[in-house]
Amino acid sequence: MLDTLTIDVQPTTASRLTKLDPANMEFGKLFADHMLTVEFTGGEWQQPRIVPYGPLQISPANSALHYGQAIFEGMKAYRQADGSVALFRPLDNWQRLNASAERMAMPTIPEDIFMQGLRELVKLDAAWVPDMSGSSLYIRPFMFATDGALGVRPSDTYHFGIITCPVAAFFTKPVRVRFEQKYVRAAAGGAGYAKNAGNYGAAMLPSKLAQQEGYHQLIWTDASEHQYVEESGAMNVMFVIDGKVITPGLSTSILDGITRRSVLQLARDWGLPVEERRVSGREIIDALTAGRLTEAFGVGTAATIATIATMGYEGHDYDLPALTDASFSRRVGAALDAIRNGQAPDPHGWMVAV
Repeated sequence: MLDTLTIDVQPTTASRLTKLDPANMEFGKLFADHMLTVEFTGGEWQQPRIVPYGPLQISPANSALHYGQAIFEGMKAYRQADGSVALFRPLDNWQRLNASAERMAMPTIPEDIFMQGLRELVKLDAAWVPDMSGSSLYIRPFMFATDGALGVRPSDTYHFGIITCPVAAFFTKPVRVRFEQKYVRAAAGGAGYAKNAGNYGAAMLPSKLAQQEGYHQLIWTDASEHQYVEESGAMNVMFVIDGKVITPGLSTSILDGITRRSVLQLARDWGLPVEERRVSGREIIDALTAGRLTEAFGVGTAATIATIATMGYEGHDYDLPALTDASFSRRVGAALDAIRNGQAPDPHGWMVAV
């Protein structure tokens, strides 16, 4: 692990830890005491700083506000069985952040800035990592353009930061989803594989419309035919058909999810057949009505595993079979939890101590 930086640390004089109620943690509302901040100026990254969490000052002409150069990541730290704290696959998040940066014409983050800054920040705020079942410290690295001038061009200056917040389980009940066959999340050749802010902004309206119809999430389909499954809400999506774990193959319109990678790896470890390929909504519904589809679920950092109970397709709702303890999604969710909490072996070296 790289350890080459001198990070300027300014500890808070007024901790807000007493505001944390582990029994009532609302996602993304209460943030830990400190944040990492690094500026990109003069063609290079400056010295990282860890400072008390607080507002950032930007120009009204900030180019990220006007032209959308903004990216982020989502990752977690977990309390271990021995009381220590560890990060789940942080290098994968660093690599994906840089892939997003390259797509958005932004500077990449050096590994030492990302990893050492991340570890020092989480170590400083380790008391904020909850130890209740299903809980964790959510970590949000982000970068945005900071030029205070109008003009459609890549910014010359950028801000990189990391903030954290304690969270409980995201979905506590199975979800209802609907296939989206009008609006588009991302198109081939676009920036759908990058975690850029614009992808999520464009999804707000169709998601709101689906929620008004009684659904929790959408299943996004391809931009050209609206027939092939891409993602579910802000998650990757998987299906179990005839005992096979099936998920859409990666493309320029599908995010390469870290949880997706982990679930597929565990499936392969267990000797289960895995298919990463194009899968249509019609194939899914036909398999469900024939009794061949036994599970559908979203996978992502926030939710880990989000069981799908009902799918809306072309005006009709289709209920999925009830899960059992032997269901793949339940088993893989429990296996991931055990690895992340240090209660099971970590054969792939996914956990990194802080």
